[in-house]
Amino acid sequence: MVLAIGLGIGFLMTIVTVGYSMGKNPFPERNDVLFAVQLDAGNPDNPPDNPDNIATQLTYLDAMALMESRQAKRQSASAQSYVVIVPQDPDISSYQASVRAVFTDFFAMFNVPFEYGAPWDHQADGNADQVVVLSHATNDRLFGGRNSVGLTLSFGNDEYVVVGVLKPWRPVPRVYDLTGGSPFDSVRDVFMPFNTMVDHNYERRGSVSCWKPLPTNDYQGFLFSECTWIQFWVELSNSEEKAKYLEFLNNYATDQKKVGRFGRPVNNHLRNIEEWLDYHRVVDEGVQVLTVIAALFLGVCLINTIALMLAKFLARTKDLAVRRALGASKFTLFAQHLLESGFIGVIGGLAGILFAWLGLLGIRALFDDPDIVYLTSLDVTMLATAIAIAALSTMVAGIYPAVRACNVQPVAFLKV
Repeated sequence: MVLAIGLGIGFLMTIVTVGYSMGKNPFPERNDVLFAVQLDAGNPDNPPDNPDNIATQLTYLDAMALMESRQAKRQSASAQSYVVIVPQDPDISSYQASVRAVFTDFFAMFNVPFEYGAPWDHQADGNADQVVVLSHATNDRLFGGRNSVGLTLSFGNDEYVVVGVLKPWRPVPRVYDLTGGSPFDSVRDVFMPFNTMVDHNYERRGSVSCWKPLPTNDYQGFLFSECTWIQFWVELSNSEEKAKYLEFLNNYATDQKKVGRFGRPVNNHLRNIEEWLDYHRVVDEGVQVLTVIAALFLGVCLINTIALMLAKFLARTKDLAVRRALGASKFTLFAQHLLESGFIGVIGGLAGILFAWLGLLGIRALFDDPDIVYLTSLDVTMLATAIAIAALSTMVAGIYPAVRACNVQPVAFLKV
């Protein structure tokens, strides 16, 4: 029985752990105050293929208009780019580095931890200063992990000053950046002011969607086009601020309709972190199918366990008859058998944790990807869940055998 429960729980928890890690909110403490902004400004004749046919990104025109409004407590447009880093150390070769262009509020909004220095200030945002914040891995690669604040590095012919270095930080999934690459990738190598990226015309990465021809075939034409490529997050302290900001978005959309933009009905959204993850379907459908299969397999294991328990409990009928004759109630006997079922479930759950651990190791070996470790780690929540599922499911499975055993008629056995 322990082996049957252990195999069922092990298979189920292997798949559930991967799905849980994929869809887990990396910022639960910020879920009720951080919101992704969606403006329904797309093609009125051919809306995007999203759950509600609304674009997930903003145009440069709209993102800058929202930034200038300062309607939120904190706010940040962000986009993905890349640069070629030319290290000062001649022993380190130049290489292409990924960039996340943000406004300084981004770091406080997502509780980004700093090992050295701090984010740039609002003035640097406005002036498009050539300053950067380095990821922990980039600082290790370029400066050997030492405090590099105040040092410079080159992006081609441009010199940038390091103002901060992050601690090891890897939100999984990377909820603020779901449009470029896997949502389970590591953080970008470099963070720089958004306006600095725009002023230097660094090439953009990630999703870009244009539903109208560019007004001019140059960089300025791209910036002032109807191309969506910018993610936008706001921090709102309570429901009143959220309602007020949504009203502001609706008024903004109405004004844009008056000048010939926004051909669709006003239908804007603010989605918190969990809603944003669900909206983007971060958990792969294949994992959901496997979860159902694993649950069915656990059901088969439980059916096998019911048969074994029934045989085990009915083998005690003579003992149960004597106890009934001495005054034990049916409820007392039922509770005893149910407690035994739960104990078997707990032991099976512990065995299931071992099988799940082996299954997760197998997934890591199968994919041979260092990033997969972040999706295949058993945490305390998953350990407790495994034991709880095993105990509860086994107790439920033990109800029928316990009822059968407790309904024994003492007279039939006391004669023997």
